[in-house]
Amino acid sequence: MDFEEIYQKYFNDVYLYMRSLALDENIAEEITQETFFKALKSIHQFDGKKDIRSWLFTIAKNTYFTHYKKQQRQISQIEESALDVQMVEHLADEEQAFTIHYYLHRMEDPYKEVFTLRTFGELSFEKIGQLFGKSDGWARVTFYRAKKKLIVQMEARQDERN
Repeated sequence: MDFEEIYQKYFNDVYLYMRSLALDENIAEEITQETFFKALKSIHQFDGKKDIRSWLFTIAKNTYFTHYKKQQRQISQIEESALDVQMVEHLADEEQAFTIHYYLHRMEDPYKEVFTLRTFGELSFEKIGQLFGKSDGWARVTFYRAKKKLIVQMEARQDERN
């Protein structure tokens, strides 16, 4: 069976499978197309031991999860950027900067130290991780959590004033 026949015969099956995973039909179609592109590039590796449909489903599933992880990272980066902007705005206002220092002073370690090293010491996550004997991912997560704690405190204070 040549690849054109495989495409014609299994496209709809793979698409329906993707629709069951990805609720957005555009994403399902995009991933289905990418699945067949990957299958075309690696058809020489298909040994026929498995059903070709199962092989295509495996490629589709892996492609979907890769796409999903990429989307989650992008959403996380957007949320982190929004928190950064919010924190800079608070630090620009002298009264709010004092309030941040007030809550930061009362924050438990390692959040307090990681936040201070990153924001005021301008150290990279890699360097902060090295100081604590941890990974840069640990430093990034700890910093993010410290920022969230400060913002929650700031918003609670704002709500009390209103």
